[in-house]
Amino acid sequence: MSEDERSESGETEWPQTRVLENTLYCGVCHLPPEYCTWGPNPAKCKVWLRDNHPDMFTVLWNDADLTAELEQLQISEAKASETAPTLTPKQKKKAEQAKRVTIKRVERTKRKCVVIVTGLDKFEPDLKRVAKLFAQRLATGASVTKCPQGGEEITVQGDCQDDIYDIVLDKFPNVPEEVIELTEDTKSKKKSGGA
Repeated sequence: MSEDERSESGETEWPQTRVLENTLYCGVCHLPPEYCTWGPNPAKCKVWLRDNHPDMFTVLWNDADLTAELEQLQISEAKASETAPTLTPKQKKKAEQAKRVTIKRVERTKRKCVVIVTGLDKFEPDLKRVAKLFAQRLATGASVTKCPQGGEEITVQGDCQDDIYDIVLDKFPNVPEEVIELTEDTKSKKKSGGA
């Protein structure tokens, strides 16, 4: 149906259909260039528009100062990528410890002990489910508690450090064996001072 036939029949053509066919979309934010100002990164959008569609760029951003500003932005981005931040040895050690899973056996009174699992929250987000798994597989009590360093830890009753190690390796394939550390915390016994 032609435009003359539509006007005679009373139908009107929506202007959006014609506009949508020829609309240019930004290669960075995927919005029309008129709306790039409100996009996630308008500076990169301006660079893309200047490089790919200079005629549209001059219509929308007809400032010489803006062109100089964009060139300055490109220079600063290049310098920022060259000088990537490097970690100090102390920061590297802290980052390495953050990715460790520690299974620590802690002695309590008499011959009782518990096993404390820390660092597993970095690999498995639902620690309550993991504590329930430990409790079912080992037939003992297990709970999730807050640790003093921040984060959460799992406390399991009984001397089951090796069993927990095996369960972690078996049930959690995203935890590499080299990040699991087995430690022991024993209390020193007081010597009796009687004669």
